[in-house]
Amino acid sequence: MAEITSAMVKELREKTSAGMMDCKKALEASGGDMTKAVDWLREKGLSVAAKKSGRAATEGMVGHYIHMGGKIGVLVEVNSETDFTARNERFQALVKDIAMHIAAMNPAYLRREEVPAEVIENEKKIYRAQLIEQGKPEAMLEKILPGKLEKFYKEVCLLEQAFFKDPEGKRTVQQEVTDAIAKIGENLSVRRFVRMALGEGLKKEEKDFAAEVSKAVSGA
Repeated sequence: MAEITSAMVKELREKTSAGMMDCKKALEASGGDMTKAVDWLREKGLSVAAKKSGRAATEGMVGHYIHMGGKIGVLVEVNSETDFTARNERFQALVKDIAMHIAAMNPAYLRREEVPAEVIENEKKIYRAQLIEQGKPEAMLEKILPGKLEKFYKEVCLLEQAFFKDPEGKRTVQQEVTDAIAKIGENLSVRRFVRMALGEGLKKEEKDFAAEVSKAVSGA
């Protein structure tokens, strides 16, 4: 088992606002794995962030990000419980980061529940064809497809995408929001977003713009 250090306990406490002893127990039970420790606290009902996530959030702000030259623009609505929090620098930084993430990663949906059934069925059809082409037996297809869909959701759903500022690609946008809930002390939620690219829908490639903005915000 990995050694549980005071720094690890402090980090978990900052993420969840749970008690010090509860954080230590969670890390011990999770073998020092921070993500599993957060889940352990949530399962035990000890994570303050988890408790706050069910509260109504009707205030907040609409943030924006415009890529250099006006080639890509993003609007995103992030809600908080109070107008006071909407003026909080930490909250505003979160909103800016999410807007920049959307510009760079171009999510198609906010969460997996919003993905239309016909899109999911089409993805399944494509995956089945690919697996058959690879020589996978028919009996195995239904066991493999759920994993394929999980990867699809992580690619196209904003809250499940790897946060663009995480160099290791392990933290999701939702985890960033959850951490902010614990630190700010209010429920926060991403409600909606829109991303526009210059010439989108016309006969010109957008992928060059996406590459430019990804490079630009990564160094921001």
